[in-house]
Order: sequence, then C-alpha cells, then structure tokens
Amino acid sequence: MTGGYDTLPTLLNAEKVSLLMTVQSGVRDYLFRGALADIDPDVSELVRHETARQARYLILIPSESTVPLAVRETLSSAFHNIYAEGYPLEASRQLTEAEILDYGARLTEYRRTSDERYYKGTEYADIVEALARRRAAELFATAQYGPDKLYVNVQPLSGAPANNAVYSALLAVGDTVMGMDLIQGGHLTHGSPVNRSGKQYKIVSYGIDPATEQIDYDAMRALALEHRPKMIIGGYSSYPHVPDWARYRAIADEVGAFLLADVAHVAGLIAAGVYPNPVGIADVVSFTTHKTLGGPRGAVIITHKKALATKIDRSVFPGEQGGPHINAMAALAVALKIAHTESFAALQRQTLRNAVTLADRLRERGLRIPFGGTTTHLLNVDCKSVVGPDGTPLSGDMAARILDLCGIVCNRQTIPGDTSALRPSGIRLGTPWITQRGFGDTETLALADIIADVLLACVPFSYSGRKRDISRASIDFDVLQTARVRVRELAASVGIDTDAAADDYPHFAYVDTVSDDPQRVIVRGAHAADFLNGALTSDVTALTLDASQPTRILDPHGRELAQGRVTRAGAAEYRLELSGQVGRAVTWLRSLSDAFVIIDPEDVAARLPGPVEVVVDGPINASAPLAEGEGFAPKPFFIGQRTHTSPAAAPQDVFTWTPAESPGLLTTPLHALHKQLGARMTPFAGYDMPVWYTSVKEEHAAVRSSAGVFDVTHMGVFDVRGPGASAFLDAVTTNDVPGLAVGESHYTYFLDIHGLPLDDLMIYRLADQHYLVVVNASNNDKVWAWLNAAQRGDVVIDPAVPQRRLPGSDAAALRDLRNPSAGADRRVDIALQGPASLDILLKMQSDDAAKSRLKALAWAGVTHAVLDGYDVIVSRTGYTMERVAFELFVHPDKAASLFERLIALGAIPCGLASRDSLRTEGGLPLYGHELEGPQSLTPGDAGFANYVKLWKPFFVGKSAYAKREQERDAEVVRFTLTKGSRQAHQGDPVIDPRGKVIGLVTSCAIDSQGTYTGLAYVKSDFTAEGTVLEIYCGSDRLTAVNLSGLSLGGRAVAPERATVQSRYYKAAKK
Repeated sequence: MTGGYDTLPTLLNAEKVSLLMTVQSGVRDYLFRGALADIDPDVSELVRHETARQARYLILIPSESTVPLAVRETLSSAFHNIYAEGYPLEASRQLTEAEILDYGARLTEYRRTSDERYYKGTEYADIVEALARRRAAELFATAQYGPDKLYVNVQPLSGAPANNAVYSALLAVGDTVMGMDLIQGGHLTHGSPVNRSGKQYKIVSYGIDPATEQIDYDAMRALALEHRPKMIIGGYSSYPHVPDWARYRAIADEVGAFLLADVAHVAGLIAAGVYPNPVGIADVVSFTTHKTLGGPRGAVIITHKKALATKIDRSVFPGEQGGPHINAMAALAVALKIAHTESFAALQRQTLRNAVTLADRLRERGLRIPFGGTTTHLLNVDCKSVVGPDGTPLSGDMAARILDLCGIVCNRQTIPGDTSALRPSGIRLGTPWITQRGFGDTETLALADIIADVLLACVPFSYSGRKRDISRASIDFDVLQTARVRVRELAASVGIDTDAAADDYPHFAYVDTVSDDPQRVIVRGAHAADFLNGALTSDVTALTLDASQPTRILDPHGRELAQGRVTRAGAAEYRLELSGQVGRAVTWLRSLSDAFVIIDPEDVAARLPGPVEVVVDGPINASAPLAEGEGFAPKPFFIGQRTHTSPAAAPQDVFTWTPAESPGLLTTPLHALHKQLGARMTPFAGYDMPVWYTSVKEEHAAVRSSAGVFDVTHMGVFDVRGPGASAFLDAVTTNDVPGLAVGESHYTYFLDIHGLPLDDLMIYRLADQHYLVVVNASNNDKVWAWLNAAQRGDVVIDPAVPQRRLPGSDAAALRDLRNPSAGADRRVDIALQGPASLDILLKMQSDDAAKSRLKALAWAGVTHAVLDGYDVIVSRTGYTMERVAFELFVHPDKAASLFERLIALGAIPCGLASRDSLRTEGGLPLYGHELEGPQSLTPGDAGFANYVKLWKPFFVGKSAYAKREQERDAEVVRFTLTKGSRQAHQGDPVIDPRGKVIGLVTSCAIDSQGTYTGLAYVKSDFTAEGTVLEIYCGSDRLTAVNLSGLSLGGRAVAPERATVQSRYYKAAKK
C-alpha cells in the first residue's frame, strides 16, 4: 500500500474493511486462523525438513540438545504475545512454589499493589517468572545456601547477554579480567579480542599445563598476582574437565577479585549432582538453559549476594535488553521441573558415561584425545592424528564437514597448540543429544567406530592460497556412503519424540535408495556442462541443444558404473538415460557435486566444477548395450581415464614459436596523440610506445594520489564464445574459469606442456558463453598461434597421452578483437588508474543505471556502459595495485579521442616507465622478469601459486608444473633498497650476510618514497618480511678487485643493503 494516513479512508472504506474481516461463529475479526501448513506451506515445509534432519542425523554438538515436547509447547503459548519490561515483586523471591501458584493470593496482591514492570496485563507473567526463579533456586541450592538465600534472574535471552550483564554490573570499562584462553577451551565472552569483552576490558588469559593438559592453577595464581584482575571467570566451552572451585575462590580472594562461574555447558550436570556446584562459592553463577539443561534458549544468573543481585537485575534490564521473553521463561519453568526428576539425573549420568566411552574408543582407534580425555559431557579429537601423503594434517573444518556428509554433526574446535581460532585442528563432540535419544554403551561404541572409520579414511592435502596454504581432504566413496547408511540405521534404532516425513534427494538420499533399474536422470545447474564433461567419458561440451551422444560413467579405478546416452536438454540441463549400477552411479554423481570423494587415486586434490543437482526422473526401458569403445572421447580428462587406453591418433607436434621477422616498429591508435602530447617514445614489444610524458616520478605519484591514464592498446584482446568456451579456456589456463560468474574476471596463466608460462593474462566473463581474454603485447602472436593450434588439435596438450584434445574445441569460437575482421566488435584497452579514476568516469555523460553499475563495481568486476557516447566494456582491474582502477575496452577508432577526453577530465597521461615502477612497487610480476625470463620462473616462483588451481583435474602443463612446485625452494620477494643506494637491475646477485649468493634481482624501479623498490628471486629461507639482503647493484658494470692489492684510500666493490617488504604494496593511510 502506498500513500499516507490521508489516503486510508479512500483506500479502505467501511464496506471494504467489512469484506476483509474474518467471520467466526458470527463474529467478525482480523485473526489469522489456520494451521501453519495452510497459511505458509513454505515455512511449514522448512520446519518439516529440519525436524527430519534432527531425527536422521546424530548430533554431537555439546551445546545442543533436543527440547522436550512440553517445553516446545510452552514456547508457543500465549505468553509469547506480551511485553513485560521490569520484574515481579521482590518479595516473590521468598515465596514457595505453592505460594507462587496460589492464584487467589497473587492476583489480589497484583490488583492492589501491582508490580515493578512498565506494562500492565502482567499478572500471569509475574507468576510464571517467579515460578521459574523459584524452581531454579531450588534446583541449584546448596546446603549452605538454600533457595531463600539465592537471587535468580531468568530474563537473559542467552549466555552472551547474561555474561555481558555481569560485566556491566561488576566492572568498569577498562578493568582487568581473567578468563580461560579461547584456543585452550575458553569462551568468546571470556575475553576474546573479537568479542565485546575483549574490546572493552583488559583481558589476561590463563590456560593449561602443556605437560598435563590440565588447568595450571599455580600459573593462574601467578598471573592473578601480577595483573590483579577485578574479576576471574571460571568455566569453559571445550575444556572437558571439572574445575576446582575452591582453588578459583582462593585465587580470587587473594587478589580481591569477583569470581564468575560460567557453567553454561554443564548446568544440567550440576542439577543432577554429577558436576561440582559453584553456587555459594562464586560471587555470580551464569548458565544457558538450552544445553545440558534441556530447556528453551535463554540464560540464568544466580548470586547469593543481595547487593550484587540488585546491580545484576538493573544490568539485565534496562541495561542489556528490553522486554523479556515471557514464553521462554514459562518454558524454562517446565524444563526446571523436569530437571528435578530422577529420570533427568539418570540422563546426566549416562551422558557422562557416553562421553568417556566415546573418548576411550576413539583413542583405541588411534585418534589423539586432547586434554587426556574427559570427565564431562564433551571431548575433543585432535584431527592432526590423520596426515596426508604431502604431510598435510587433517583440519577440524574438513573433519566436521566430511562427518556432516555422513550424518554426524559436530563442530570444528581449537585445541591446545593451535594458533588461530580461524584454523582449528580439532573437532568437539558432545553426548547430550544422543543420550537423550537413548544411546548407551553399545550405540556409543558403534558411533565411535563410524567416526574413526571416516576420519582415518580421510586423505588431507593442501594447495596454495592467497595468504597461506589451504588445507582440504578427500575420502573414498565407499567409506563415505557406507558410513551414511550406518548412521541412518543407528539413528533409526534409538528414540525420537518428533514425527516428520523425510523427503528423498536433495534432502536425504542414500546409496541403497535408488533403484538399479534403467533410469532417466536430470543433471542441472550453472556448472552442469563442465561437471558432466569430467564425470562422463564422452565430450559433453560438443552437444548442441537436444543433441545426444553415447556415454559411460566410470569410477576412479576405471570400472564402469553405468552407460547410456546424454542429451543436452537446456542451457544448463542435461538428461542421462542410464543402465547398469544406476543407484551407485547416481549417488556417485551426487558425491562428485559435494566435492569430497576421491576421483583420481593419483591426484587426491582433484575435483569437478559444481555444484549441480542430480535428480532421478523416473524409470525407462532398457536400451541396447554400447559397443566396445563406444562413448569415449579423446579429451584430456574424465574420471577413470587413467585405466582407459585411448585409440591411437595421428602424431601431433610439440608447440614451438619462432617470431616472424619484424617489418619495423608498430604503432598504436594513440601514436599521433602521444607525439602531440610530447611523450618520449621508445621501442617496446614491437611497438613505438611512450616511456614518459614528464617524468617517471611525477607520473608514478599522479597514479598514487589522483589518476593516471595509460595507453595499453598494444595488448592482445581476444574473445571466446560458445557452449564450449568455459571448458576450452579452463583447460588451457590455470585458474578456475567455471567459477567465474557473469560480470567477474580473474588473473591466470597459459602454461606450456613443460609447466612454464606462455603468458599471464586476464579473463573477463561478459555473458553466459562469452569471455574476453587480454594478453601481453609481447606474447600476442605466440599465444594466438598456440590457442588456434591447440583448438585444431595440431599440437600436444598432454605429453603422457599425446592424442588427447582440448574439451570444447568444437564448440568455442576464437576471435582477435584487434583484427579488422572483428568489425564493430573490435576492442583495445585503455587503463585509468588511481583513487580519482571513478570520479573521472562519473563526470562522463551516461544514464543513471550505468553510473550505479560503476559505483557498485567490485574489484575484478566487469560491466558495459556508454560514457560520453563511447561504447565501452569497463572492468575494475589494473596492474598498479591501486584498488580504485579501471580498464576501458573501446573500439580502436575511438581510442584516441577517449584518451584525450579522460585527460580533459583530470587524468594524467602516463608512460611505460611509471607503469613498470607502479607494478614493481606493487609486487606484481612481469613476463620476462618474474615469469619465464632467464630463470624460467613459474607462477609459483613468482609468489602467485594461488592462481594455479591444482585441484582442477587437468589444464595444460599441470603435471610438469606440479612437479616443479614440489621441488621449488625459492620465491620472488619484494625489497626496498636503503635510501641513497644505486638502482638494482635484472640479474644482479643477492647475497646473504656471509656473502653466499642466494638469489637474483628480477626488477627494480623508483617507488613512491623516492627510493628503489624491486623484486628478487631468493631462496625460501630469506623470504620473511624484514629479512636483510645485500645486492650487488649494477653488477654488469662492476669490475672484480684484487683485495690484497688495495691500499689506504682504495675502493672495494660493496653491495647495497635491502630489506624484504610485505609481498604486496600497501598504500599509506591518509
């Protein structure tokens, strides 16, 4: 509805209002009656799926439990509807449960004296909150402090607000607090630097004794005496042993600190008497109500000190939160009543027993259990117990994700020895939920064996990431699927108090639930073509719409799972008609989409593009078996290919390149303009190009401070179109082409079959089947010849099997967009770089939509715009390390006038010299220097290994490159020479303090500070930031001197001092 209050009478007159009302028993109202399934079937379905997941999975997250039906029923009660800011009468704390539930007394009292709330209509809210407080007091009372001596607050919405309220009540911002180190088992709210507690208070963390893996109370005491904290927190998130509350109290008393016992995880254990109760020992006790206590989501704060209670109440409300959730307090009252029962106590005892049983069996199976085991409801597993062939340990994240695929739910967890919460090496397992469902010794041992079977079958590996290596893991398909079935059967053998039908795929699917009868299977998704081209033996990229071909599905060992035909049913949909082990084949395809199963025993990192949806569409009639050899294509990769012998083919040549004899220097479309602007010209890559207009220093500074415009129209610009474009480019480049979304670009490499760079390049995805490719001018002709020869199948792309051809070759069209044959589609590149470049573009005339796209364009994004009448493809990219930077692809006939227009709008014309100094200062490689060149350097040598995706099953040069990476012991670093030093040049030797040559300079240029920054290829031991290097600058002009012949006043050759900088340039903050 639009309009204001004045329009309401017109929009909704009395007659219309009457028609919109609901009639129920002769009464008109606006109540939305009806079941959830009728009112919102979508949410109803979501609830059903989640309910089914909880029944069919085994949930081992220690902080979760299944809430009794009575508690859930209370949560959805009418108490949900009301606000009740404030508290019941203080005197209600002293009432017994019977007195609280004396409606005659309580309601007359309310009508006469009211309560301490800001809202009325809270008479029953007062009763239910008082009831929850009383039941909590009785449950956690001790011999010394009975329920009448305890002050309970049941309003906190969860554990973090409860702890924050305690901080606010007892401390001032900046006070010192001691809590257990997060990595060693503490909680975020105990002082993590990313949490409010760590930001507002001075945190001193205590931990464990590395030898015993138990809390070191002596070290804790020493820290307390040194730092004199205002509060000490006892309580843990993953430390699995009971605390010594008396030791905590003694240390706190010695330094005059408050003691907060955060027993969020173990409240249920305390209530059952199987874990030490800190009430009366700690000044304040806090806990959540939805973990071992089995209640609704919420928290409780208890203190035995009246003065603290008043502060805490005011800190909870109005300090930390507004209206309390009365429905949650009502549900808590129910949970607390349950917690008083013997059945609840038995549950907690079995929870502890199951945790010990689980830890012991996992240890027996060869998995290390940190902290020496457990005496509580949780345990940790050191995933580093499993190590891959390349030395990579299994990470907690990979372990948790693979177990989740099996139906076992846990969380990744830091353990002692980890250095970052972002990269934990453990998992945390808890037994509350499975115990609630009826797990005893037998079931727990069976579950432990499944976990061990899965984790020990994982094969960890790592590959290069931007900042550090990325660790992943793969697992055998049969181990994974067998574990899934075992979990399903184990879950079905125990109790559950929910009833929800479980749908098949994509919700719940198992290897034994798909029939082996001939089936029609639909595979759909944006990556379907590339996915199937790796999963099937035929050339899927060659299929046009509605065309089909014979095909097979093999397992990693080359054994046939199924065969049949594949049809391209749509732009991103394929139809398979399969016979054979269809159930296994379908499950295999689904597992390939998940990307955790081993697809090549000799390359465990390999995985296919995805995800895709794999849907069984129904039974079909059996078709005649394929003939021997039918359905196989000579493509470079399909699963099971290593065991398949391809038919012989005509011998192919190894690509070689001999540049044509140059007729003379070429010129760009801007050549006349450069001369007009007074540029100093120089030969570069076969072109007469501007080296500078004013000076390198001025142009360099202009880009860093405002904006510079560069003529890069000499660079090669190709496009690749068609249904096979993605597969073709993915096979000839090192980065992940299928992973590019429309409107994105990435940096990548062409490698030759020896693993050496043919060129570095950018790929821009302009449309679903349309890519723009930009290559270096010096390599343009070579790369164009290579691509066309490879597409035709004239040259070897895989020395191991020379007859193989590139996928997508027959369904991808290549064009050179600088060639006149491209007509109106011709494009050349102009680079606009620097912080003012966006402002310059926005000054140009364009529609609002284009301006919005430019403003929103992310780094490496690409879009189309018409600016001042210039039809341009605009990408937010560049080679200067400026984050506000653009490249403009324009028709060559318009390039000079666009260049002039950009200058008129404030851009400074810049030459090749500043382009080189900017990229050198930025730490970016240049072909012929940090790539290929005299040392035959690879992307890994250059420090850009993360742009080579070794998890791709194939790209040209992969095997040779991977071998080089395994043997590599050096890498390019960025260095800065001491001010006043001579400039270094390519090939100058780099030495260590003892005079040993440990590297060679590859580039060096002036930087923003007026000193020299360069790049050097040095041994790995010398790559750390801050390392001091010495360089013989200008070595080709240095003459050896006989030192023994030097006399006073003589001159010896001395190296210049340099310091290794961060790998990439970081602009100074303004």
